[in-house]
Amino acid sequence: MSDVSVIASFDFELLWETLFLKTYNTRLVVVSVTLLGAAAGLIGSFMLLRKQSLLGDALSHATLPGIGIAFALMSALGMNAKSLPGLLTGATITGLLGVLLVLAIKRTTRLKEDAAMGIVLSVFFGLGVAILRMVQKIPGQSSAGLESFIYGKPASMIASDRLFIIVVLAITTFACLLLLKEFTLLCFDTNFASTEGWPTLTLDILLMALVTAVTVIGLQAVGLILIIAFLITPATAARFWTNNLRHMLWLAAIIGAVSGWLGASVSALLPRLPAGAIIVIAAAVIFLISMIFGRARGVLPRFLRHLDLQRKVGRQHILRSTYEILENTQEAHPIQNLPISMNLLRKHRYWSKGELAKVIRQARSEDHIERRPTGEICLSESGFGEASRITRNHRLWELYLIKHADIAPSHVDRDADMVEHLLGAEIVRQLEAELDLEKPIVESPHIINTELGLQSEPTA
Repeated sequence: MSDVSVIASFDFELLWETLFLKTYNTRLVVVSVTLLGAAAGLIGSFMLLRKQSLLGDALSHATLPGIGIAFALMSALGMNAKSLPGLLTGATITGLLGVLLVLAIKRTTRLKEDAAMGIVLSVFFGLGVAILRMVQKIPGQSSAGLESFIYGKPASMIASDRLFIIVVLAITTFACLLLLKEFTLLCFDTNFASTEGWPTLTLDILLMALVTAVTVIGLQAVGLILIIAFLITPATAARFWTNNLRHMLWLAAIIGAVSGWLGASVSALLPRLPAGAIIVIAAAVIFLISMIFGRARGVLPRFLRHLDLQRKVGRQHILRSTYEILENTQEAHPIQNLPISMNLLRKHRYWSKGELAKVIRQARSEDHIERRPTGEICLSESGFGEASRITRNHRLWELYLIKHADIAPSHVDRDADMVEHLLGAEIVRQLEAELDLEKPIVESPHIINTELGLQSEPTA
C-alpha cells in the first residue's frame, strides 16, 4: 500500500472525536486517566524526594495476590466477583502487607532495603500469578479480565468505576495538599522533624497510604507493572525544570495529566496499542525533553551555564592579572593604557599560549582589552573599571579568610580564587560591613611577584 493510500484511509474524523472527547466512552476513559496522571505526578513527587521510588514498585507488585484472593472471596459469598471496589480493596490489603514486610525485613535483618524489596516484589508477584491461575477454575465464575490489572485496560472502565476513581483521587489530592508542609519537612530533613517533635512515623505511614491509594486506583489504567513509571516519571521530569517544591508539584501533576491524556487518546485511536504502555511512553518522551532542555537541571542549560562560568572565570583572571601587573610596575595609581607583554601575563598565572590567547579573545569580545600592533595588550576604559572591581572583591574575600578562617596569607590567594567568581553585590556589601572596609582601593594582604607569578607573606 502506498503512502497516499495509507493517508487516504486514515480516519481523521475518528482522530478528531478522540482528541476532543466527542464520544462518551472516550470521554470516560480519557478523563479518568488524566485525573489519575495528575494525582500520580503529585504524590510521586514526594516519593521521589523521599527516595522511596522502588518501594512503590514493590507495592504495585504486591497488589496482585489481593486481586485474586478478593475475586475468590466475593465468588464464595455470592457477590459480583468483578466488583472494582472489592478487587481494589484486596489489592490494597496485600499491597500494604508487602510494604510492611519490606520494612520488617529491613529493620530486623542486615539486608538492605533494595534486597528486601526485590524479595517481596518477586515473591508476591509469583504468588499473584499462581492465585490468578487457580481462580480460573472456580465453577460458575469467569476470571476473564483479571489479567488486565497486570498490563492495564482502561477501556474496560464503566461509569461507576470512573466515579469511584474520581472520589479516591480527590481525597488523595486534598490530603496531599493539606499535609504539604509536613510532607515537605519529612522529605527534606526527617531527623530535624523528629527532634522538633513531629510524628515522622505517622507522616510516613500517611504518605505511604496515599501512594497505595494512587497505585491501586491506577492498576486498571496502567497495570501493576507500569504504574511505578506513571508515579515517578512525571515527578522526575518536573525536577529538571525547577528547584521550587510547589512549582515541582504543579509541573509533575500537569506532566502526569498530559501523559495520561495522550496515552489514553492514542490508545483509543489505535485499539491494538495497550493504553498503559502508551501512557508510560508519552511520559518518557516528556522526561527525555525535560532532561535535555529543563531550565533548572537539564543537560543543555547546565552545559551552557558551565561554559558561561568558564568564560566569566577566564575574563576575571585576565583582568585581575593585568591590574595586578599595572599595580606592581608603577609607583603611582595604575594607568589603564599602559601596554603589557604576553610573556609577563603568562608568567603571572602560568598560562599556556593557547589558554592566554583564548581568554584574551573573550575579554576583547566584551571590549575590556585592546590589542596593540606590537602584540602587547592594554585595558580599555570599561576594562580598567571592571578589573579594579574584580581585584577589590578578590582582596575583600582574602582579608575575610585571613581574619575568620585563619588561612595563611601565602595560601589565601588560591582559596579566594575558588569563590570570588560567585560573589554578588549583596555578599560584597556583607564583606565590607564585616571588615569595616569601604574604601575604593584595597591593598593585597600578600606580596605579588608579577615576574614569577609567586606570592609570599608580607615582610615586616
